[in-house]
Amino acid sequence: MRPVYSASLLAAAALIAVLPATAQSQLPRPGQLPPPGPPPAAQQRPAPGGPGAPAAPPPAPAQAPIKAYKPVVVAMPAPSNDPSYETFRKQLADVANRKDRAGLARLTVAQGFFWDTANGDKADKRKPAIANLEQALGGFSGPNAQGWEALASAATDPTLEPLPDHKGVMCGPAGPNIDDQAFEALTKETGTDAGDWAFPVAPNVEVRSAGQPNAPVVDKLGMSLVRVLPEQMPPPNAPNAQPPMFAHVVLPSGRTGYIAMEQISPIGFDQICYLKDATGWKIIGYESAD
Repeated sequence: MRPVYSASLLAAAALIAVLPATAQSQLPRPGQLPPPGPPPAAQQRPAPGGPGAPAAPPPAPAQAPIKAYKPVVVAMPAPSNDPSYETFRKQLADVANRKDRAGLARLTVAQGFFWDTANGDKADKRKPAIANLEQALGGFSGPNAQGWEALASAATDPTLEPLPDHKGVMCGPAGPNIDDQAFEALTKETGTDAGDWAFPVAPNVEVRSAGQPNAPVVDKLGMSLVRVLPEQMPPPNAPNAQPPMFAHVVLPSGRTGYIAMEQISPIGFDQICYLKDATGWKIIGYESAD
């Protein structure tokens, strides 16, 4: 059972992290750290006061002190050993690359599609499964549609894990293996929340002195959890506003540095879920981390 700690991530397919399924290869993972800073709804608020003005948001909690911590090891999941799943992934990649909606419908269940969220099943049972899948993935048409890219990314990942309370359902990508007790002790000792932590997607990730690709490398991160510090984002309407390319992190030594966003992944992330029947694998649901 994977832990689910962070906000919805699969829809942000334009920022795809990299998951090494084996020591020799790296595969795209449909998950990425959300931009640091306040949530979008809090980034633009009217000035306080005046008729109908919303109440001022509560002050953000104080950041936990930066200090050294005991590393908590992360073990990456192994690829599925089911040859039929590899065949299905090739079919999924093909329909995603061709943006073949009819072909995708044949790879999706006719009935029983679910969209699990923290507030229950969000799937509209009156609509076809592919319509719910499209909404969950961010759309299949339009300038901001992200669905086909998300599916193409999912098709490259060979890892699966069972979904509790859904008999026979497997979801991917599979989450990392983490000692839950050690992680709980880590958050208590550092005064942090579970959402403040991420894991490297490969061994020996380079840590730089600044959030620039040419900044000097000051350290390397092993396969253990790393604390990610919040950073204030520029307003969405700021000139040339860009999403962050580097995360500001605290290493186990207590030293701070910067890691490229694509080199770390949140602990909780969205998953596409599948069911294998007599005809093969089918998409049956979407598991949201928020």
